[in-house]
Amino acid sequence: MTMQESQGGHGWGTAPVFLASVSTILGAVMFLRFGYAVGHTGLVGAVLIILLGHMVTVPTALAIAEISTNRRVEGGGEYFIISRSFGITIGGAIGISLYISQAISVAFYMIAFAEAFQPLTSMFEESFGISVDPRFISLPATLILVGVVLRKGADLGVKALWVVAGVLGLSLAMFFAGSGPVPMQPESISLFSELDDPDTFMLVFAIVFPAFTGMTAGVGLSGDLAQPRKSIPTGIMTATFAGMLVYMLVVVKLASSVSSEGLAGNYLIMSDIALWGPIIPIGLACATISSAIGSILVAPRTLQALGSDSVIPRSHLNSYVAEGVGETNEPRNATLVTSAIAIVFVMLGNVDMVARIVSMFFMVTYGALCAISFLEHFAARPSYRPSFRSKWYLSLLGAVMCLILMLQMDLLFALGSILVMASLYEGIRRSREGQADLAQIFQGVMTQLTRHMHIRLQKMPLNDWRPSVISISSRTFDRSAPLQFLEWLCDRYGFGTYFHYIEGRLDQQNYEASREVRDRLIEVVHQRKGAIYMDAVISPSMTSALGQGLQMPGISGMSNNALLLEFGRHDGPAVIEEVAGGMLMASVPGMDRLVLRHGDNFFGARKSIHVWLTWHDPQNANLMILLSYILLGHKDWEGAEVSIFAAYPQAEVRDRREEINEMISEGRLLISEKNVLVIPTDGTIDFERLVEARSSEADLVMIGFEDSRLRLKGGEVFMDFPELRDVLFVSAEEPIFID
Repeated sequence: MTMQESQGGHGWGTAPVFLASVSTILGAVMFLRFGYAVGHTGLVGAVLIILLGHMVTVPTALAIAEISTNRRVEGGGEYFIISRSFGITIGGAIGISLYISQAISVAFYMIAFAEAFQPLTSMFEESFGISVDPRFISLPATLILVGVVLRKGADLGVKALWVVAGVLGLSLAMFFAGSGPVPMQPESISLFSELDDPDTFMLVFAIVFPAFTGMTAGVGLSGDLAQPRKSIPTGIMTATFAGMLVYMLVVVKLASSVSSEGLAGNYLIMSDIALWGPIIPIGLACATISSAIGSILVAPRTLQALGSDSVIPRSHLNSYVAEGVGETNEPRNATLVTSAIAIVFVMLGNVDMVARIVSMFFMVTYGALCAISFLEHFAARPSYRPSFRSKWYLSLLGAVMCLILMLQMDLLFALGSILVMASLYEGIRRSREGQADLAQIFQGVMTQLTRHMHIRLQKMPLNDWRPSVISISSRTFDRSAPLQFLEWLCDRYGFGTYFHYIEGRLDQQNYEASREVRDRLIEVVHQRKGAIYMDAVISPSMTSALGQGLQMPGISGMSNNALLLEFGRHDGPAVIEEVAGGMLMASVPGMDRLVLRHGDNFFGARKSIHVWLTWHDPQNANLMILLSYILLGHKDWEGAEVSIFAAYPQAEVRDRREEINEMISEGRLLISEKNVLVIPTDGTIDFERLVEARSSEADLVMIGFEDSRLRLKGGEVFMDFPELRDVLFVSAEEPIFID
């Protein structure tokens, strides 16, 4: 892309991103708390803290680098990336927490800035006997910083970063050149802490972790970059690995220069080690001021982006913070809000407490960024084409580590930050009703998972029969029993596909009508909490529609194995013959066939299912039994009983009874023996009257039918047993084994 990618802003290059990030990484925590960390955890513990922290920040840096090269990154930095991937509802909740952490970071760095004056305040106290509260320094310094930023804008802050980077480099060089005080030097490097009662590892980690969060400081300048796709990944990755290298060298130098006792009790121990001690407080002051500058530049831009997206649940606040000044759209109002928050936290004056709060909110943000990158790898959206790609397992590692470390660092703070996030999300969701809660990324993930599973299922042999039922009808909106029955069959154990048939040619008018019908069907099933795939099909005739449907692949990835057609007790002969023709057509692909004859009873109280087994259709028996137990698995049939009536010739009764009893004893039939009745029959018994006499009060009756009889009598087959209520006629194409 040759044209400038960002509209407005300052049009900066990569250097401000690197400088903002590295000056924040090599900041207050490194100068003030790395000695404390080595003293309380030893060299091994300090190295482990660095590695553990970078198990979060490196995947996050890679994720940011990846996502930022996929699309034009505008103002708002990390918030823009999250909201444009997760959607503004969820992204807004994360964005507000990110903004809070950035705003509090200003206070964190200004409190640390005051500690840089500890040598001077100690001399003042010794000379005049007056105690100096660090807030006497941090509060005025914060006000001065705010005034300068408001007056001069971001351009001055970026210029100052060059000076800060030079001072940081000089202070680190003098630190590594020093040897430390002889009385405090250890005999050998302490791999583990020698303190009697050291602080816990996770407490030390929570206090030190803000040191690692600086790598995203430059991302917040996205709206002021000429080429954010290039500058963001290059700047943050370079700063991250440079900072990691310096961290490792610093802890090794600390462990080799001073004993555990000396490190643990002196927060400015680096000045005692440096070749010229005063350079460390100077470097600390510069580092904290630069970090504070970085935060006070980035936080208002995040807030401005939140206001531009109308995320804050107050319209007048959105317009206030979104307003910019001048050609560069300087976020003056957002800076005032950020300054007020910073001043409140500066008044707390406790750097460790503020560090723990900052850590939690950054963890939430980093976890979200890593999760986005992880999901994007599986979503495989055509629109997601980053020029830089991370690895999915690194992003997953970052997301998981964020969650684990949040809970380990401080359970109370972690639960509090999660509660804040949940409250923010609910407030934003209520104010943005009608918008999707999740962005297209989750649709992409589901699409990919479905695609992989479909392909996998298609290749796998099907050992256990489960219903994959297709149903087609033009009478969808005239009756509810067929759709309800399909939902019962496919609620838990199987898959259902329902097509509403529209007669006619595939033209624009019919197509638009079919889309309207499809939307109505989806809404109907959604309201009923059903689990059926709904659609509409346009065809010149029901016969051609059935031909299309029977050849369609199943939505589950395996072929449809059953066709369900229906007719009502009051339907005319044409409908019944249409059903019979469909059943004959379904025998061609070898599908099991189900015909539901329903009336006005709507399955009664749904407490009794009668299954009739006969000598002339043994192949249907297991399918009917299996279907009855599938129905019992639905809550609408909870407490129902299945009764099996086996009508066999007198000579077969004994063998059939023993066979059924054996199946019950082995658990292959989950039914009591008292609910099984074997009925001897012969040529003198009217089978139709027998069934009606025993099952006229049943809520559902299952009866088998044969293909040969269907071809002979047509739709009259389904008109037998007129005294029964709701009947399911069943024909199994292949034997089904019940294990």
